[in-house]
Amino acid sequence: MTRTALPQAAAGSLAPPKPSALGRERVRSAWIFLAPMLGVLLLVAGWPLVRTIYFGFTDADLSDFASYEFIGFANYLEYDEGEWYGLLADPDWWNAVRNTLVFAVVSVSLETVLGLIIALALNASFPGRGVLRVAILIPWAIPTVVSAKMWSWMLHDQFGVLNDILIGLGILSQPLAWTADPDLAMSAVIMVDVWKTTPFMALLILAGLQMLPADCYEAARVDGVHPVKVFFRVTLPLIRPAIMVAVIFRLLDALRIFDLIYVLTSNSADTMSMSVYARQQLVDFQAVGYGSAASTLLFMIIALLTVVYIVAGKVKLAEGGR
Repeated sequence: MTRTALPQAAAGSLAPPKPSALGRERVRSAWIFLAPMLGVLLLVAGWPLVRTIYFGFTDADLSDFASYEFIGFANYLEYDEGEWYGLLADPDWWNAVRNTLVFAVVSVSLETVLGLIIALALNASFPGRGVLRVAILIPWAIPTVVSAKMWSWMLHDQFGVLNDILIGLGILSQPLAWTADPDLAMSAVIMVDVWKTTPFMALLILAGLQMLPADCYEAARVDGVHPVKVFFRVTLPLIRPAIMVAVIFRLLDALRIFDLIYVLTSNSADTMSMSVYARQQLVDFQAVGYGSAASTLLFMIIALLTVVYIVAGKVKLAEGGR
């Protein structure tokens, strides 16, 4: 009797305490202050999203937008007269998905590695560190359309300075059409994106480095631990949350990339992303229903990959904690 009562009492003592009246009042006040912001967010983001999802199930067209009909999942997939139709049967859509995933994985990976190296360099003490920190943010501060247009001239096959430099160094024997060649277009887009967005990754990772406790490094230095081992055993595990935040923000941007690809290569099938594909259906072909379905699929893919990444990151952090 006593043996069963003791665990119950212990379990009861470990139960979380009930919130006090002051705590409940603080929570209520927080919701009151957040309510206007949440209302505006639902109005400017939630309502357009709902409308886009709804139009994805219709045959709406810009040429006759006043009259449209509900067609169910026909924009996504439909079987008619022995053939499949819709987004999921469109090879151009799957090509756009492949291009987007390749761009996102390669660019974010390069930006994470380069951003980490730059952040480690900027975290060291040396003369002019403050000026260098500001200067390195210039590519990120330039608007994407401006930087894309600037790079489109630099990558021009006849007037581009990049070809001129590479030919002068003897690396190239003739100019290359960086943004027009199917074999080079995606590489050119990734190169420009890495140049522009690596400072953003470096800034977020540097913020994580600034928060690290100095006593860990002091103890490692006293024990004579090699700096490489300190990086992999101390620094990298401690800044993993900062890297995760940087990667998730950058991954969201990369998966919905539009302006950089559209300015550099327009509607080229070799670099067309999911956003460029949706824009082409909505604007060029005026197919509101079909374009809305593409936008909805893009949203679902981004949401799914984000959830998977966050859950996997939490599992790794939990395993590291144990």
